[in-house]
Amino acid sequence: MAVTIKDVAELAGVSTATVSRVINNEIGIKESTRDRVLEAIASSGYHVNTIARSLKTNRTRIIGLITPEIANDFFMNIARSIEEYLKEYEYSLIICNTNESAVEEVRRAELLVEKCVDGVIIIPSSNSGSHFNILRDAGIPVVLADRLTADFDTDAVVVDNQNGVYLAVSYLIARDHNKIAFIGGSPELSNARERYEGYLQALEEYNLEKDDDLVLIGNFHVDSGFKLMKHIMELPDPPEQVFIANDFMHMGAIKYLIASGYKPDNSPRIGSFDDLELSSILGYASVTVAQPVKEIGSKAAELLLERIEGDQSTPFRTIRLQTNLKISRMR
Repeated sequence: MAVTIKDVAELAGVSTATVSRVINNEIGIKESTRDRVLEAIASSGYHVNTIARSLKTNRTRIIGLITPEIANDFFMNIARSIEEYLKEYEYSLIICNTNESAVEEVRRAELLVEKCVDGVIIIPSSNSGSHFNILRDAGIPVVLADRLTADFDTDAVVVDNQNGVYLAVSYLIARDHNKIAFIGGSPELSNARERYEGYLQALEEYNLEKDDDLVLIGNFHVDSGFKLMKHIMELPDPPEQVFIANDFMHMGAIKYLIASGYKPDNSPRIGSFDDLELSSILGYASVTVAQPVKEIGSKAAELLLERIEGDQSTPFRTIRLQTNLKISRMR
């Protein structure tokens, strides 16, 4: 026979109401009483009936995360941070992969509506977000992380991409007042556009002309970085400095340099957005822009829980976190 909340109450010597308050993490309960109830739950093997509780409270205590690429370490580090934060408040996380497809984003959003999640954190795959109104129409709060959309206004947590790139490119130019190439991502992504703006800002500051031949747009993936670095090194007069706008293209670029026999001392001076763990080991990068990945996830979860448990009519907020410039190689 299944253990009931009444059995737990009798075992702990409290009322069923007290057991319910402990399960729902309510305040105003003596620590000794809470410990006694939790011990009774553990020893009896009692399991909370999530469906029954959701019917009573109109909450499932489940959060959805829609991410463009589940194999991407950066996105999964954000997911880990979100889950760690939610665990403290007894929320669970469902992760939905979209393979960078808007069609899949719609399907995943519909799935999360069916699952009656309390809120959703989205890392959008493009600049378009109007299809996320599926969630808003269902009364589900949404927070964007890492990227913004042009047509879906909601709370968001991003980093100061432009200033991070500006500082890194400025550092490179100051060490060698010469031309510098830029390997960036699709302007369809808000973070890619902002990083390109940071590059342009640094050029303007140092009175350097933008050379269209040195601005190459990829897709934020490893193969793209490999091909674009190959293109740069095969130019008649390759630049001595290259800034790469994300870690995967950075990896691809380094793969090309290693495969082509370039050593750290005879390769271009490289700057990169995202601080690869291997950057300092391989020795090719002179400067990297580190993102506060853990804080992106925890802050997004914090904003979402504020919406769920507080006033949903307050104005939307966009929080921009600061990056950290890391000098990896002096050359």
